[in-house]
Amino acid sequence: MFRLKFALFSHSKELEQKIDDLHDKIIEISMVFKKAVHLFLQEKRSTNYRRLSKEIKTIEHDADVLRRGIESSLYAHNLIPEFRGDVLELVENLDKVINEFDEVAHHFYLENPDVPEVYHKQLEELVAQVCECAENLAFASRAFFRDFSAVRNYSKKVYLLEHESDKTTAKLKEEIFASDLELAHKLQLKTFLTDVSDIADLAENCIDQLLIYVIKRDI
Repeated sequence: MFRLKFALFSHSKELEQKIDDLHDKIIEISMVFKKAVHLFLQEKRSTNYRRLSKEIKTIEHDADVLRRGIESSLYAHNLIPEFRGDVLELVENLDKVINEFDEVAHHFYLENPDVPEVYHKQLEELVAQVCECAENLAFASRAFFRDFSAVRNYSKKVYLLEHESDKTTAKLKEEIFASDLELAHKLQLKTFLTDVSDIADLAENCIDQLLIYVIKRDI
């Protein structure tokens, strides 16, 4: 663990900062996304929601800039060649999670779905689970560069939260399809629930890969 940290960060404090900043972007975008969905359920496609949606887009753009900067630094300065492939893949996976937050928020704005009030509490519960899942992914990834012993603890939380989000999603879909809503309305809500829960699925996939990197470093 200490050899990895030394090999990576002793040569570039700038790279260390960029990777830290990317982890911060995941935490930041999850917090804003949670606020945005709560606001959407109160106001739908309002000016306030549009403002939060733009904020999410800005975070996503900044994360893309960070990703490209990390990739450029790794190649231009020939940093950590023995770990470079794993770090590049990890960074790309983290960026996919951030992109998914942005896409879902934008879909809410474009389609402006009518979410009956009876489902608001459960949808916010799902969003909270998904956001906490993404945040623990960021903690696990940060630990990969600093404290291997913490990676598995955060990973377990990601797996647990992803499982809970699956259960919440399934229950909500079951209730929606048992309701008197029009079929088209049911299908639209199902799509949005799937989109939200997909964020947790991406986080879980990222953790799967991260644990492989940990095993490789332990060998």
